Amino acid sequence: MEKIIDGKSISQAIKDECKERCAAYKEKGLDVTLAVIIVGNDPASKVYVGNKKKACTAVGISSLSYELSEDTTEEQLLKLIDDLNNDSKVNGILVQLPLPKGIDEKKVINAISPLKDVDGFHPENVGKMCIGEDGFVSCTPAGIVELLKRSGIKIEGKECVVVGRSNIVGKPMSLLLLRENATVTVCHSKTKDLKEVTRRADILIVAVGKPKMITADYIKEGAVVIDVGIHRDENNKLCGDVDFVDVVDKASAITPVPGGVGPMTIAMLMYNCLESVVLQNQQRD
Repeated sequence: MEKIIDGKSISQAIKDECKERCAAYKEKGLDVTLAVIIVGNDPASKVYVGNKKKACTAVGISSLSYELSEDTTEEQLLKLIDDLNNDSKVNGILVQLPLPKGIDEKKVINAISPLKDVDGFHPENVGKMCIGEDGFVSCTPAGIVELLKRSGIKIEGKECVVVGRSNIVGKPMSLLLLRENATVTVCHSKTKDLKEVTRRADILIVAVGKPKMITADYIKEGAVVIDVGIHRDENNKLCGDVDFVDVVDKASAITPVPGGVGPMTIAMLMYNCLESVVLQNQQRD
């Protein structure tokens, strides 16, 4: 097992597999199409959307881009989503978050058809994940499970600690680890003596949103450490929620930032786009 978990090479392997699947679909006359909606001019969102479109091109997925102005109303956005829901040529719909003030994110997420919700945020897909039914799984947690499996790290029977309880990472992450037969603890801002809990972890997953918060004294010797955070440090260099330099010698395996979890999120989005064809055809049968 490599000490530094290489998210770039693992994500590339998944994208290569997706490319093969996409080509097989095209031979059957099936074109896979992702509609991407961005509202406003958030620079980070524009970068993310650009990366998603590039990944679609590399894999062979067609992408439709809807770049809406900052003053787009909630009603206009919901109308566009409804049109895309009813367009049989569109397999997946992705609305880039965050949205401008005045637009209710929850209402927008709920408006996307669960069969086209490739981000895995719709309550119906979250519910299906809870009870182990087929549906879309949030891309970052799904990517982390793939990172672990493809790095030869056994999850079953391990003590896993997730730091963070967001709807996008923390909660779905804990459910996916349970599905893999791990024993799971979820920590958050109200957890008492966080270090005592995190030091029990065989696998520690950190999605707390605070740069370099997790230092060596938070982890036990030989733990696997997965860092979901992404920030700029005082020198404007990218860093994560984990103090990599402090932790690396104590961990048996660790994800870097950048080049760890980040590339996996987009790879799993491509995977979900291809799964949308399977789910939609099941629905038609």
